[in-house]
Amino acid sequence: MNEEQKQQYKEKYAQAKQKGVKFWPDIIYKDLLVVFALFLISVMLATFLGVAQEPKADPSDATYIPRPEWYFLFLFKFLAIYGQIPVLGKIEWIAAAVVPGIAVGALFLLPFMDRSPYRHFSKRGMALAFMTLLVVTIVALTMIADIPTDQLSLLQFLAGLALPGIFLIAVIAIPFIFKQNPNRILAWATGIGSALILGLTVAIMVLATPAAATEEVALATTISEKVILGEELYGLQCVECHGAEGEGGEVIGVEGMEGAVLEAINARDLMYTFTDDTLYNIIEYGQPESAPAMPPFGRAYGGALSPGEMEAIVTFMRYTWDDRAELPAEAAAASAMPALRPDEVPSYDVHIQPIVKRYCISCHREGKTNNNYWMTSYDEIINTGDNAPNLVAGDMLCNTIRMLNREEIEAGGPMPPTKALKPELLDIFMRWINAGMPETAEDAAAASGAGQPYPAPLAPTPYP
Repeated sequence: MNEEQKQQYKEKYAQAKQKGVKFWPDIIYKDLLVVFALFLISVMLATFLGVAQEPKADPSDATYIPRPEWYFLFLFKFLAIYGQIPVLGKIEWIAAAVVPGIAVGALFLLPFMDRSPYRHFSKRGMALAFMTLLVVTIVALTMIADIPTDQLSLLQFLAGLALPGIFLIAVIAIPFIFKQNPNRILAWATGIGSALILGLTVAIMVLATPAAATEEVALATTISEKVILGEELYGLQCVECHGAEGEGGEVIGVEGMEGAVLEAINARDLMYTFTDDTLYNIIEYGQPESAPAMPPFGRAYGGALSPGEMEAIVTFMRYTWDDRAELPAEAAAASAMPALRPDEVPSYDVHIQPIVKRYCISCHREGKTNNNYWMTSYDEIINTGDNAPNLVAGDMLCNTIRMLNREEIEAGGPMPPTKALKPELLDIFMRWINAGMPETAEDAAAASGAGQPYPAPLAPTPYP
């Protein structure tokens, strides 16, 4: 800045002071109003929208992949791309401290490097170009943050590391190389660099396969969601010992528990005297000193259940067997066993699967002693088992029906082992087999003769 420019600036400054607004109290007052308005907006957002919570932390869960908040995703992705560089990728402190330090330092040095005497942004070529490229790079890295780094790794390296580095260095060097009118060159360099970075970013998003989502149980937040999830988990983990209705009794076919007689857990004495914390602790830690010993189910002690899953089972028990707790209507409707109209043909998807989940799947799944008869899908319930087929369309004397009717046969004994299936549920099974075992509601509608009346419910067949 020469003497003539300095004099012009001083004159403009003096004129601005004469007709300008005072810093105190006018500017301070306006700033306070804006800050207070932003504060009110923040309070309202926190009150009425809030932030979605993740499940409770589980230190025993080694599969959890931590992810930063969205405003840190660019740095997260930058570190991932840097980690792919041979040799340098192993020196993490360069990417974690040195490179961000250089970037922040460059921001502090920009006023000293861009010595233009003009205040208008269009005259501040270096600062404008540097910030534009920096923002474009942050946006690009955020956009590709969910794409695995090993996919299109070269393109990701160019878009997220190489090109931003080259053009950021270029915009700093151009004013020192081109003394006369460097702004035009800076504009061209910034435009070309931004276009290349964003173009490669879009290409990566189009060509890459998104990262597979980590399989996890959705966090149940409402009572209804917890009851529904807890019912499914209870059927999977607890029924084989405690019974589908929590009725207890003699344990049959469970290794280490064979012949043990368990008290009912649906009793009022237990529901009234055990708190939710007590039930949770029993599920998590088990009862290793009791006879028979109950194994732990919490992951922290070698079990298979997360804290949220154990909490869901406790909620299911409380709202199902404690007559002081009123089950929400939507949970009652969702957890109720399927009903069957007199003229309706049952299907696997609508009627059989819920019964199997509640009464059968705890034992009849892979890894259990069950003559290799699995019931986790439509195909398995028909085709698996050492004595397959256990279900035969139209055959009221097939293995499963005979066992459901409490008959002892070569394929197995009465099922469920501890307590007979309710008559209305057995009737659904028998009507389903008699109709040809349709899989879907559409198949069942076709089997019913397109709406023709269906015969009256079948009565369970007594066996000698």
